[in-house]
Amino acid sequence: MKQIISTGKAPAAIGPYSQAVEVNGTLYISGQVPLDPETMKVVGDSIQSQTMQVMKNIGAILEQAGYTFTDVVKSTCYLSDMKNFKEMNEVYGQFYPKNPPARAAFAVKELPLGVLIEIESVAAKG
Repeated sequence: MKQIISTGKAPAAIGPYSQAVEVNGTLYISGQVPLDPETMKVVGDSIQSQTMQVMKNIGAILEQAGYTFTDVVKSTCYLSDMKNFKEMNEVYGQFYPKNPPARAAFAVKELPLGVLIEIESVAAKG
């Protein structure tokens, strides 16, 4: 059964989508950008600060749904510039110190609100 996941500890959806959807023990988290959930303003101007906020937002959604970062099986990272890859990895890796999920990371032409990074994730109960 499909369940919509929503928390005030992550930014509200800024379009016709849900923060996350859970189906049969799998959680699909929509792409998160570095917005402060209270102000709905972009946090930071560096890739490090923006990646940290994105991961906090993902963490809040995981927690609301009863998952943790250890349950994440796949992430997709969208970068505004591949020059930011190394610095993004340094922050991202803090959340997955062992057994990290499968991942794709690539640069896109543009991201919402002119941010430097967006990450979507899939978590599963195993």
